[in-house]
Amino acid sequence: MPDGVSLAAVYAVGVALACLASDAPALARLGLALVWPLGPIAFVVTIAGLIAVAAIAFPAFGLVVAICGAAAWFLAGG
Repeated sequence: MPDGVSLAAVYAVGVALACLASDAPALARLGLALVWPLGPIAFVVTIAGLIAVAAIAFPAFGLVVAICGAAAWFLAGG
């Protein structure tokens, strides 16, 4: 897991790129710079939702997901 300093550095680089590379007005650039880390979180939430819906819509896929989840839980020492 990265430490706080490296995460802050990545965030600062993202803010600088958002402010420099965008042709939007200043307020829009500031907003983009402040919320850009939400992109990966939105990606993870979207993929998790798609897997959950697919597990319900396609029972065979749901069985595979359940088996993989149980195996991961077991291997993690749960």
